[in-house]
Amino acid sequence: MNRAFSRFTIRTRRTARHTKPLRTMLCALVAGAALLACTPAYDWRTIMNNDDGYEVTLPAKPRSDEREIQIAGQPMKMKMQIAEAGDAVFAVGTVVLPSADPALQRAALDFLEEGLARNVNAPLAPRATQIDLAAGGRVPGSEINVNGASGEKHETRSIHARFVARGVHVYQLAIVASKAPPQEQADQFFTSFKLY
Repeated sequence: MNRAFSRFTIRTRRTARHTKPLRTMLCALVAGAALLACTPAYDWRTIMNNDDGYEVTLPAKPRSDEREIQIAGQPMKMKMQIAEAGDAVFAVGTVVLPSADPALQRAALDFLEEGLARNVNAPLAPRATQIDLAAGGRVPGSEINVNGASGEKHETRSIHARFVARGVHVYQLAIVASKAPPQEQADQFFTSFKLY
């Protein structure tokens, strides 16, 4: 009986010794596949928008959209470039004003800031930031970080956005997400934006 037990133990040890590397490799593959499945694909590409005077790096091939808005009682168009990665939408919106009047610029900036905060029923608390120029230097802009519920289902959303006016253009850069992207991905987007 001891001999049979002894033989069984030896066989088990040999089998375990030979299958251990296989199990380890299999576990590593499964863990790697799980990580890849959970990691959104960021396929960064630089977009140069000469018509609207900016360049930006987006995490996927963008699509374009355009909508009518009313600012200070005037109908205007807002052009958008939108890319999706993971649980986030990365967007650059441009409003072309009829003139570079500072009061109209301010009205457009207020409209965009308040609109995004209102989308998630959050209080507005913009803070100052700087936006890079492609030729060097910076111009003043503003930034908001808001969280709240939106839509009919009241789903939680986070919005991180920057705003800037330059000449007849007013810009809105925004990341809208159900789960915020990693900080380095958000930084990649915001720091890549440069005005001509």
